[in-house]
Amino acid sequence: MNLYPYSAGHLMAVPYRPVSTLTDLSREEKLELVDMAAYAERLLRDVVKAQGFNIGWNIGVAAGAGVEGHLHLHIVPRWEGDHNYITVLGGARIIPEGLRPLYERLRAATERIAFGV
Repeated sequence: MNLYPYSAGHLMAVPYRPVSTLTDLSREEKLELVDMAAYAERLLRDVVKAQGFNIGWNIGVAAGAGVEGHLHLHIVPRWEGDHNYITVLGGARIIPEGLRPLYERLRAATERIAFGV
């Protein structure tokens, strides 16, 4: 889970091996990261009832990567109307659920939604 989420349930898939670019990843690592993103999508559709997703990479400091030497894939759940005036004009985000309760719900879901199935 992202410690500073863009929205409730913002997850990240991170390779075990620290690499800086997609070209540094092996074919197996690339496939595993995409599989993790697909699994995260299944979990988030079930747990937070996400209606859509932004899934993407921040590679390098210029692109917003917080840890330059360890690329990661963001999985951000989205809902219709989730950009309201508070987000757009006020520069604030409303996260409707704390990280710990959401983590517990996601963990419980992993017991019924198997990875790779």
